[in-house]
Amino acid sequence: MENNERIIGILGGMGPEATASFFYKVIKETHVSKDQDHFRTIIDSNPKIPDRTAAILNNGPSPVEEMVMTAKNLQAAGATVAVMPCVTAHYFYEAIQKEIDIPLHHVLKGLNSYIDEEYPDVKKIGVLSTSATKETGLFQQYLKDKEIVYPNAFEQEKKVMQAIYGDIGIKQGNTGQEPKQLLLEVAERLIDEEQCELIVGGCTEVELVLKSKDLTVPFIDPMRIAAKDLTKSETSE
Repeated sequence: MENNERIIGILGGMGPEATASFFYKVIKETHVSKDQDHFRTIIDSNPKIPDRTAAILNNGPSPVEEMVMTAKNLQAAGATVAVMPCVTAHYFYEAIQKEIDIPLHHVLKGLNSYIDEEYPDVKKIGVLSTSATKETGLFQQYLKDKEIVYPNAFEQEKKVMQAIYGDIGIKQGNTGQEPKQLLLEVAERLIDEEQCELIVGGCTEVELVLKSKDLTVPFIDPMRIAAKDLTKSETSE
């Protein structure tokens, strides 16, 4: 196997543990026989990027300036393609891409084709995401021929957002049973009552605690699909 020449730049810190998880996915999705077969990867984990959900829903500080600076750092360091392991951050995708000269891989663009190939009969999909991702309809833009079902308002705020942002949440460093149980309760209702045939981890924190083995239907992590796409021999942006 020849050395992989693509240099992957990870625009990270949203959050740091999700960034580390994504790098691990890149490693595991790369087919290698020795260290030198891996992709050179540059990571700028910048947790000072303002919160994306607060910016979108609550008129909080815009994350764009910090995200652009971080993307430019990756470009200057030699990255030939960049990627953001944060779904909500893709609301700002165009604002970042226009400021850099290297392609910014969109983590949702390959999701529909992956589901069509692997689960061709699935039409109803449950999504566990931040409230900002839900309200901006990011998944509807890229899963256009699917019915997207989100948690109801109570579940979204009291369970999903608590699991991500709450005092016992994943962004507090807790990847234990408490946030997992909150997400599992919501996922199970989407499956049992809404008849969702597949669950998507629509926030990078979700897959840190919820796994395929926990559910009775397929569980899709968009970041694993992005890692798979980035480590192909040819990647179209």
